[in-house]
Amino acid sequence: MPAPLGFTGAWLDRADQLRTDPEAFAAATADPRARCLTLDGIDFVPGNDGTGLRWELLDPADARAPMLLGRDERGIPYFVREPHPAQRIDARSRTVMRLLPLLSAQDLALYGGARSLVDWHARHRFCATCGSPTELFRAGWGRRCGQCRAEHFPRVDPVVIMLAEYDGRVLVGRQRQFAPGMFSALAGFVEPGESLEEAVARELFEEAGIRVSDVAYVASQPWPFPSSLMIGCRARAEGSALTLDETEIEAAIWVDRAEVRAALAGDMDAPFLAPPPLAIARHLLEDWAA
Repeated sequence: MPAPLGFTGAWLDRADQLRTDPEAFAAATADPRARCLTLDGIDFVPGNDGTGLRWELLDPADARAPMLLGRDERGIPYFVREPHPAQRIDARSRTVMRLLPLLSAQDLALYGGARSLVDWHARHRFCATCGSPTELFRAGWGRRCGQCRAEHFPRVDPVVIMLAEYDGRVLVGRQRQFAPGMFSALAGFVEPGESLEEAVARELFEEAGIRVSDVAYVASQPWPFPSSLMIGCRARAEGSALTLDETEIEAAIWVDRAEVRAALAGDMDAPFLAPPPLAIARHLLEDWAA
């Protein structure tokens, strides 16, 4: 890809060995250097200078369980706290989007993982098997039922996001909630019993009425709203005629390289507004245009 993808490149060693070693984990929480990520619900709080993430010393008086994010090259452990049971978490809140440019690429990746982890714990306080309360284990990277002992682990939802190409043009579409004029790559969740290639073909046919082949993987990106893994692909369309599912897609257009480059450059005469820099859709367009 032309540039690093947003939410990738976290700077901490995840220190998986500490997750299954209670004594080592306890020693990490007792480390006087240990840091804890400050969150406002699920959104990050900027650092004291107005940029970056805000880290505080791990407070032993805080009753909420610390969840291990990892260790830096000096061995300093970093944590985020389990959400308070009474705290309402709105995983779809996009108010944080305007603050994300304040973060470096590495801090953005670390925050994305922490955000998804906190959100998952907020939504999995009870066992999916028997309905009993669950409790943290594996240093916050799992929950165990106190009744039936079933174990549950943070989930990731795979989403294919793709550019279909035909005769030197690619297909972009928009949903009603998009910013005015913005078009993006089409996307959809992978369903059980489906390969990535099959998901790409199904979604493009369902949403735009086109048949595709030669599906190729390009790149992937974690997207913590709340816990998706965006899997970027390309595909070759068999034709350009569109039949839109208007419950999913408000409009779709075929655009050539010159038009894509104009949109990426912010040209006022471009036929569409490009997705924001953090989105993998923009990177797919940049890669294709190049």
